[in-house]
Amino acid sequence: MSVRVRLLLLLASAVVLLPAVVVVAVRMPTFGDHPLPYGDAINREAPAERHVSNMVSAVNFDYRGFDTMGEEFMLVTAVTGAVLLLRGTRGESLTAQPQEVPGRPVEPASEAVVLICRLMMPISLLFGIYVVLHATATPGGGFQGGVIIASSLLLLYLGDGYRSWRGIVRSKALHLCEGGGALVFVLAGVGPMLTGHAFLENGLPLGQFRDMLAGGLMQVENLAVAFAVAGGFCQLFLEFLEETRASKGSGG
Repeated sequence: MSVRVRLLLLLASAVVLLPAVVVVAVRMPTFGDHPLPYGDAINREAPAERHVSNMVSAVNFDYRGFDTMGEEFMLVTAVTGAVLLLRGTRGESLTAQPQEVPGRPVEPASEAVVLICRLMMPISLLFGIYVVLHATATPGGGFQGGVIIASSLLLLYLGDGYRSWRGIVRSKALHLCEGGGALVFVLAGVGPMLTGHAFLENGLPLGQFRDMLAGGLMQVENLAVAFAVAGGFCQLFLEFLEETRASKGSGG
């Protein structure tokens, strides 16, 4: 298909969709106004019922905690599928040497990159932990903090290279974090059922409103998600970086 035909198709699609876009834009509610009472009910009831000030965490880990568990297993399944596909095609016999691509030499990291990565790695890691621990008090939580923690570890590879990265990031530990986090979330839901209560029903002290440790069982679920997300994303990073390594006997 030529560029001209693609542009014509793009213009035709724009003409067809433009009326719908205009209607949606005109009928959008004003800023701060919405027709659904769900958010108002959460903002009104959650502080008294759960002693938390982050309503998003209240929804994720309590009012709709079952949905969050489903999302967690979607991530676990996606990571597992990616690992199986990548390892199945490349095998396990890898070296620490990068693959050689003709005309694209591997340049060593500059001193500035190394310095910045070494400075930012612990700061990013601490910030990720902060976001996880303050899930019920301020914006944040296990999902966001887990991604930040995984990204901070990636800075180790960018600054100090593959050997340092691989010396710390181990597949078995990542499997344990990801699978263990998902398992803890399930147990947090099934545990109350064994004593005759509802799924994910809180049985722990709720703590003080706006306290970092408030929320009861929500804290357990939040930490479980943090471990699962951090382990899952680190595992993906590891598998993608392993794709850049030369295999044994390749001469790389």
